[in-house]
Amino acid sequence: MDLSVIVLLSLCGFLRGQETTDPISLDDCCKDGKERGQESQDCTSLPLISESTTCRIAQEQCCTAVLEDNICTSGINVAKDQGSCDALLSSSTCETKTAKTCCECCLLGRAAQERGLSCDLTLAVWYQCGLVSRACCVDRSPNSDGKPAPGENKQTWKTSEIRAFDESAGCSQSCFNGSCACLEGYKLKADAKTCEDINECLLGSHHCRGGERCINTLGSYRCQRVISCGTGYELTDNNKCEDIDECETGTHNCGAELECQNTAGSFRCRPRVQCGLGFIQDALGSCIDINECLSVTGPCPSGHMCFNTVGSYTCQRHSVTCGRGYHLNADGSRCVDIDECAGPDNSCDGHGCINLVGSYRCECRAGFIFNSISRSCEDINECRNYPGRLCAHKCENILGSYKCSCTMGFKLAADGRNCDDLNECESSPCSQECANVYGSYQCYCRRGYQLSDADGITCEDIDECALPTGGHICSYRCHNTPGSFLCTCPATGYTLAPNGRSCQDIDECVTSTHSCSESESCFNIQGGYKCLNFDCPANYRRSGDTRPRVDRADFIRCVKSCQPNDISCMLNPILSFSHTAISLPTFREFNKPEEIVFLRSPTPSHLPHMDSPEIVYDILEGNVQNSFDIIKRLDHGMIVGVVRQVKPLVGPVSSVLKLAMNYVTNGVVSHRNIINVHIYVSEFWF
Repeated sequence: MDLSVIVLLSLCGFLRGQETTDPISLDDCCKDGKERGQESQDCTSLPLISESTTCRIAQEQCCTAVLEDNICTSGINVAKDQGSCDALLSSSTCETKTAKTCCECCLLGRAAQERGLSCDLTLAVWYQCGLVSRACCVDRSPNSDGKPAPGENKQTWKTSEIRAFDESAGCSQSCFNGSCACLEGYKLKADAKTCEDINECLLGSHHCRGGERCINTLGSYRCQRVISCGTGYELTDNNKCEDIDECETGTHNCGAELECQNTAGSFRCRPRVQCGLGFIQDALGSCIDINECLSVTGPCPSGHMCFNTVGSYTCQRHSVTCGRGYHLNADGSRCVDIDECAGPDNSCDGHGCINLVGSYRCECRAGFIFNSISRSCEDINECRNYPGRLCAHKCENILGSYKCSCTMGFKLAADGRNCDDLNECESSPCSQECANVYGSYQCYCRRGYQLSDADGITCEDIDECALPTGGHICSYRCHNTPGSFLCTCPATGYTLAPNGRSCQDIDECVTSTHSCSESESCFNIQGGYKCLNFDCPANYRRSGDTRPRVDRADFIRCVKSCQPNDISCMLNPILSFSHTAISLPTFREFNKPEEIVFLRSPTPSHLPHMDSPEIVYDILEGNVQNSFDIIKRLDHGMIVGVVRQVKPLVGPVSSVLKLAMNYVTNGVVSHRNIINVHIYVSEFWF
């Protein structure tokens, strides 16, 4: 077969060069042969389309190639469909041999694929067999059994395409007239050689119906139902809804006395036993007796009473009976009306009564209403029927009427409905003062008293001395009194100030209540006084006058007065002795140094016979607990020594602070002044 192809190709090349004058081309001749071979499947008697020998040869060979292709294709399809070539019996005809050869070569390719071998056979088979084997090996998917999936197009190979597969130099599926082509369901990629699957679902070229979902497959697609089949149906493998036989599957709920009958999409439960006359069957198949006496049209004639029996009924003639509101007449032949209002004790219990045929009606008094069911007069609850409209505060129902009352703090008004404010202060509920408010009252107390938390009406005395601020009310001591308080001062040396809280010092030196002698000077201190008397030492005389009352800081000053030729006196560097006194309180809060004494002296330029000495201050004696220091500063041209209290002292304390004012020249004290400060610290802060 491949020899004919080679000869045909050789002839085409040779004859094209020899017969160039023929108006019909060799391609047209070959095309005509192919078409006639496909139509008649016979190449023995072809009608010539040209007198050219070359055209005749091309017709016959192309027709023969078509027939051989079809025979080989049938063999390949047998191998792919059946997996065996037994259906092609061996005979001497060329057609059968060709078909079986192509079938077996295809099985070789499939076997190579299944064993994981290369699709290019290394066996020494003839050329056409190698092409068929390779095509069947490449065509089969590794995870497939070679059969097309449901809904997929069956792929068929032609031998002409198999030959083109090899001659196309890389076409993934088929070659036609020198160009690569793809099978149905595939499209050519941009490289013009490789074929890729067409997604019909994405392109919308599928034919799935409504309620079906398109699923793409290799080379084709399939449709899958997505809408539920509904109760009583199930989806089959061929994508159709089929009825579920609940009776056969046992998924029904029919009782033991019922049998199952399948219906389209459901089932029915039918009773196994039919009920007889006078019975009716319930949903569970049980037979229930019919009560014929309750039927709309009574089964018994007039004047008879119906009695139900199992499966039937009986009729019995009944005697005359009268309904409510009637009774038999004297001879018992008929029913007559009962007059319920007759007699002293009528049915309306003291209310008006009106007789009616077969009944009666009551005319109720005010505050009552007639109940047609109990046929009696019932009390009207006005408070419940008209809430908030009858009484201003509280409403209480009583038989036939109602009454109003008021909440605490109010009294009922003259109209019996509204409430007026009650002035509770008229009954003096408070221990001191009372103020009436709307609906209540308020007690309050006079100054110095507070309202009791226990009852809210009693006024209790306020102990001002015990309050958190009680320690600041009085300077010294606080004494509580009913409604007020009283401040007192120490027994001696102080008197109560006009504000009644502070303590003022008594100046005994001014009031002449001291006991100092004529030779002593009176010095007032806080809470008392001191009688002072100072004498000047030898070689010193007093400077200035001294009065009985001392109110100056420097009140005694003794200056040096030497006798002529008294060399030791002249060499004594102490120029003067001074005495001063100061009264200090006991500081309650001591936060910073307190300046108490100022020592002023002229600058060296103001001192005669001085060669610019330096003034140095010093504490010599009497610094109790190191509570004092002395600093130097310049104030308006004067050198000032400032004595400060740097620590608190709790009195009473008395001390003499001996100070020295040294004039130092070239590191040597040339002369000095001694100042004695008599310090008296009071017991109190005031």
